[in-house]
Amino acid sequence: MQVIPAIDLMNGKVVRLSRGDPATAKLYDYMGTPVEIALKWKSQGAERLHIIDLDATFDKPNNLAVVAEISKATGLPIQVGGGIRTVEGIEALLTSGISYVILGALAFSDPTAINRVQQKFGSAPVIVALDNKDGKVMVAGWQTPTAFTMTEALEKFSKLGVKTFLVTSIVKDGMLQGPDLETLRQACQYPNVNVIAAGGIGGLNDLVALKRIGVEGAIVGKALYEGRFTLEEAIKTVKGA
Repeated sequence: MQVIPAIDLMNGKVVRLSRGDPATAKLYDYMGTPVEIALKWKSQGAERLHIIDLDATFDKPNNLAVVAEISKATGLPIQVGGGIRTVEGIEALLTSGISYVILGALAFSDPTAINRVQQKFGSAPVIVALDNKDGKVMVAGWQTPTAFTMTEALEKFSKLGVKTFLVTSIVKDGMLQGPDLETLRQACQYPNVNVIAAGGIGGLNDLVALKRIGVEGAIVGKALYEGRFTLEEAIKTVKGA
């Protein structure tokens, strides 16, 4: 299982939110610029970065220039999400050196976008976000419920050739109280899919639990920024679990 540090961007700076609410944004600029923070995670063993452009999510000027700086400085595979609403936007990211795109609202509003991207770049770069609350998948900055349960969404997008899903429990996100293991366990039991887990990781024991239920990757955000553990400790723990 891969431990993937999160870098959430707002106004060109690294922040963390609680349950996706922009009013709860906590700045971490005392840790350095986004590039400096990304290089810190690389020095501690990160093999991949998870970057969310919160401004783009909420229809504000995007942080793509910062994302490009991080990509160039680190040379790491990067998965990017937030406000990706057109195939042209996806193509621009993938041709600029970004390895993976995380699709939320676009995947649900225009599933043909997935096919168009796959035809040009293959299936590997496409990650579909299944942000769930009260049994339903939410989109558009977690503000809008879709008609799909997580299982229905897995069924739908698996048939379209999607292999990797980012499964986030909205009520757990940023709360450091443990992931939604039951929902994640159900997702991991779905055939032929890779699950990346996000939301609620607060301690090393949470990472061990996630590995045991079969997730491929775990997004770690606030726990790292709040010093609950270091990335080196997390990677070592997962390897030994």
